[in-house]
Amino acid sequence: MPKSKRDKKISLTRTIKKGLEGKQQLIQNIQDSVDKYARIFIFSVENMRNVQLKTIRYEWRHSRFFFGKNKVMALALGKSLETEYRENLHKLSAQLRGQAGLLFTNKTKEEVLKYFNEFYAPDFARSGNVATQDVDIDAGPLANFSHSMEPQLRQLGLPTSLNRGVITLTKDYQVCKQGEKLTPEQTRILKLFGNMMAEFRISMEGMWSNDGSWEVFNTTKSLNQTADPQKDEEETEDS
Repeated sequence: MPKSKRDKKISLTRTIKKGLEGKQQLIQNIQDSVDKYARIFIFSVENMRNVQLKTIRYEWRHSRFFFGKNKVMALALGKSLETEYRENLHKLSAQLRGQAGLLFTNKTKEEVLKYFNEFYAPDFARSGNVATQDVDIDAGPLANFSHSMEPQLRQLGLPTSLNRGVITLTKDYQVCKQGEKLTPEQTRILKLFGNMMAEFRISMEGMWSNDGSWEVFNTTKSLNQTADPQKDEEETEDS
C-alpha cells in the first residue's frame, strides 16, 4: 500500500534552532487547515498595517490566515514534489516570498477575488514609500497648529516663525515631489497636515484547490514587489 504524503514527519533542526515546539505546532496548524478547507489563496500585502489586517481577519473569521515566517509555511506545505503535503502544494510554497500570506477558506474564487479587489484602506505614508503627488504648502499662517508646535515644525525643516502667537510659514514650501522616496521628516509633515498617500491592499496571487489544481492569477505586480527582508524573521500570525 503506498505511503500517504500526510504521514511524513518534517524536521526543523536545520532551519530553526529555537522555538522548535512553536514551529512544529505552526506546521501542524497549517497542515490541519489544508485538510479542513477547500482552497488556499496566496496573497501579497501592500503598505502593511496590522489594524487593517485585524479588520479583515474578523470579517473572514470563517476562514483562516497565516502571515509571516515564509520558510516555515513553505516547509509545512512542502518545497518539492517529494515533500509536498498534498498534490501541487510545492507550486504554492515556491511563491512564498516577501510580505506574503496564506488564506485558507471554503469561499469560492469569485467571492474571494471580489472582496479583496474592492477592499482598500487609505493611510499615512511611511519612510521609504514613494510620493504619489507633489505636495506644496503656501506661505502664510498655519492656523490649525497651536503655537507650541512651532519648534517641532521648524525642526522638520519648515521655514516657520511665530507672529502674535500664530505659526506662520515665511515662504512657500515643497514637502515632496511625485515619484521620490519619502524621508521620515517628509512623512511626519504629511501626517501633520493630514495628507494620506498610502493604501493598504491585499492582492490575491494564486489559488490551490483540494482537487490538486493550482492557478496563478494575472496580476501587474509580483510577490517580490512588497518584499521586506526582515519579514521572514517575524512571527507568523494565524487566527
